[in-house]
This record gives sequence, C-alpha cells and structure tokens, in this order.
Amino acid sequence: MNNISPDLWQPITYEDRDKERIARPSMTFWQDVWRRIKQNKSAMLGFVVIMVILLLAIVGPWLSQYSYWEQDLSNTSQSPSFEHWFGTDGHGRDLYVRVLHGARISLAVGLIATLVNFVVGVLYGGISGYFGGNIDSVMMRVVDIISTIPLVLYAILLMVVLGPGLLSIIIALCSVYWVRMARIVRGQILSLREQEFIFAAKSLGASPFRILVRHLIPNTMGTIIVTITLMIPEAIFTEAFLSFIGLGISAPKASWGSMTSDAIGGLRSYPYQLFFPGAALCITMMSFNIFGDGLRDALDPRLRK
Repeated sequence: MNNISPDLWQPITYEDRDKERIARPSMTFWQDVWRRIKQNKSAMLGFVVIMVILLLAIVGPWLSQYSYWEQDLSNTSQSPSFEHWFGTDGHGRDLYVRVLHGARISLAVGLIATLVNFVVGVLYGGISGYFGGNIDSVMMRVVDIISTIPLVLYAILLMVVLGPGLLSIIIALCSVYWVRMARIVRGQILSLREQEFIFAAKSLGASPFRILVRHLIPNTMGTIIVTITLMIPEAIFTEAFLSFIGLGISAPKASWGSMTSDAIGGLRSYPYQLFFPGAALCITMMSFNIFGDGLRDALDPRLRK
C-alpha cells in the first residue's frame, strides 16, 4: 500500500457523485401505474364515485323500508321529502329505492358485458392476430358480418323469440359487444408477434397457446383494461336506451331507462321523476369515462416521469 503513488488518486466531483445517486426507488410497472393514477385527482374522484354507486346498489335497497315494486295509490307523485327522498312515481312507488334497483341492473349489465369482452373478445382477437393468414381472414370476415347488423335489430329479434327483459338485453350484448375488443386485441397482437421475446419462446418449444396466453395477451393488458373501462358506460347506456324504447326491462322491475320513459309524460308537472334516474345515469357514465381516461394516461409509458 505504501508503494501506491498519490498521483493515482483524485477527489470525486459533485457531477460524478450525482451519477451514482438513485433518482427514485425501483418499482414494478403496476406499482408505477398506481402511483400515477393516485396523482390524478379527477380519475380518483371517478373511482370513488363508482365505488359509492356500487355500494349503494348492493346494500341501499335493503336499508329502506320500501320496495321497488310495492305500489301505494294513495301516495302517488309525491315530491321529495324526508319520507321519500326522491319522491314517488305515478304508482306511489318510492323513487329512491327504484333508482338504486336500477343501478343494480345497469351495473350487472356492464359487468357481464365486461366479462364477455374479456373472455370472447380477447381470445378471438388474439387467435386471429397470432396465426394470421387464412385463419385471420376468415375470423375477421365473421367480425365484419356481425358488426354490420345493428345492435337494436338483434335486440328486436330476441324480444320476438324470448320476450322483453334483462335476459334478452344480456344475450344481445353478449352476441355483438365483443367485436370491437377483438379488433383492438388483434391489432396489438399483430404488432407484438414479431418481437424477439416471441421468437425466443418459440425456440424454447413453447406451444402457440402458451405463447398467446403467457406472453402476448399479458403485454396487451394495458390496452385491454382501458378499453373495458371505457366500454362499460356504453353497455349501461345501451341497456338504458333499450329500456327507454320499451325493449328492455319491464314493470315492476326498475331500470334507469324505463324510469325516464315513464317520467316523460309528466315532465312539466313532476320533473323530479325524470331528474333522479337521468342524473344517476349521467353520473355513472361520467365517472367511468373519467376513470378510464385517467387509467389510459397512467398506463401510457410515454407519460412516465
């Protein structure tokens, strides 16, 4: 040690010291997504509103002394009061309980459409994009044929066979709602299947199903989650629209669409009968859209700081 020349040593500069400094702690992709979405106040507000609506839809009707189907003809079209928070409709039914029951139906339709989107749309689009060629051509022509027929026509045909109701709406949505998801996933898979990690998986003997499920689809989950979040309000609005025109939920069950349809006739005299279900529909759709926009920004790696 005594033979080492002092000329070989030199003090470190501030610039060199900063090069070794860790700017931030290491975190996974999803931890970074959660960190960024927490900083988006509007997205978190939308998420909180969604959770509140979900909680009220589950436990709200049980906490009320009224039921959504019970009629009281001596108490019809009452204005909002402490006894009836949202007032009553033309049959004396409590609007507060009926709005919450309509939330159950709307959220159930949205969740079922989400499940179908995830299972059918992702697998269908993934298989079409991965194999390509003639398989892709045939599968996409099927998608084109399905997408050319309007959803309302599907619903009308199902009403003739099954009759109006929630089951007919769910079947109509499940039959066509996965088409856009399949196209989005197919486009993502086409851009990923030529990547180096896919060639590495093939060289190790991985089967096409394993490559699709373990490598390709997980790398498209960001796009899938954002698309599902933004399509939930579309499913809720579709159910409300079909119920509004008489092709969906029928009395005595409550739906936001059927409630607004019933309130149109007395709009001038009893505007609150239209306001509360309409406001619930608007708030729910806006919350999902705001949360979906924030989630899209959080999942975009180009916005990472």
